Amino acid sequence: MAALAPVLQEYFTAYLRTQRAMSGATIHTYRDTWKLFLGFLSQTLHAPAYQLQITDIDAACVLSFLDHLETQRGNSTSTRNLRLAAIKSLMAFYATKAPEQLHTIAQIHAIPVKKKNRPQPTFLTSAQTQALLGAISTSTWTGRRDRAMFTLAAQTGLRLSEITGLTPSSLHLGQGAYLACTGKGRKSRTTPLTAATSAVLATYLQERKSRPGEALFPNPQGRALSPDAVQQRLSTHLARAVTSCPELAMKHITVHTLRHTAAMRFLEAGIDTAVIALWLGHESIATTGIYLHADLNIKRAALERTRQPDTPAGDYHPDDPLLSWLQAL
Repeated sequence: MAALAPVLQEYFTAYLRTQRAMSGATIHTYRDTWKLFLGFLSQTLHAPAYQLQITDIDAACVLSFLDHLETQRGNSTSTRNLRLAAIKSLMAFYATKAPEQLHTIAQIHAIPVKKKNRPQPTFLTSAQTQALLGAISTSTWTGRRDRAMFTLAAQTGLRLSEITGLTPSSLHLGQGAYLACTGKGRKSRTTPLTAATSAVLATYLQERKSRPGEALFPNPQGRALSPDAVQQRLSTHLARAVTSCPELAMKHITVHTLRHTAAMRFLEAGIDTAVIALWLGHESIATTGIYLHADLNIKRAALERTRQPDTPAGDYHPDDPLLSWLQAL
């Protein structure tokens, strides 16, 4: 029997880091999956993690683990599918070393991902975005940092991981200001900045020079803000913004909502979805299509363009039923 520990060690060090050159974010996600899975296996088999064998893993225990994630930990379908992908990845790696286990590994790979309904993206209107940014007090360093960070997020549509990975050298604020970042899948892209955003960032950078660390938006110790810290800062400012814009309380708003907000602003301006996909760093233009479904005004405009020439513009309103009855007499 083969011990699981050395297989995991070779998979994460030699395979993912060296041979596949996986990003740090992907490696951390896979690591977290196996930490959870090992804990589940240890509890189920009553054995410490370091004593587990690779043969202890089969399709039945993987399915039990996935069910545990959903029923006991309350994980979403997306998280469940992500954990399954991490398990399949290691088993595919091990298949090249143990052909006698191919049947078991094939059964694990046959476990399907779980389908889920795709909700429409939540986004902020221009007034709601301004209410949020206006609620950020700039009387402190933290407030000025947050104002610059969320202004940048709302204009560029950067992912949370992209925001936390920025450094001052990512910004180019001269003529034709733009931002350079490395996004999902280690893809590099540049994003133009508006004059208003550039002005906010230029002021922020002057003060940022006196702060330690290399992150563009650091914590008090100079290290990059964690994703949880960025979300917590957003929640703090949202609680204050609700007083001036009560409708914000009716929306579930995360940092990713600002990404959706940027996409919807481009769409409302009539920008082609292919350009939006390039701007946001989408792998496929089909991903950008979710924003077409989210904006009812776009659908109304399409309906207006297809109306008959003799049909007056506007929404349809049926005749009053009482007047229609009298007319039928």
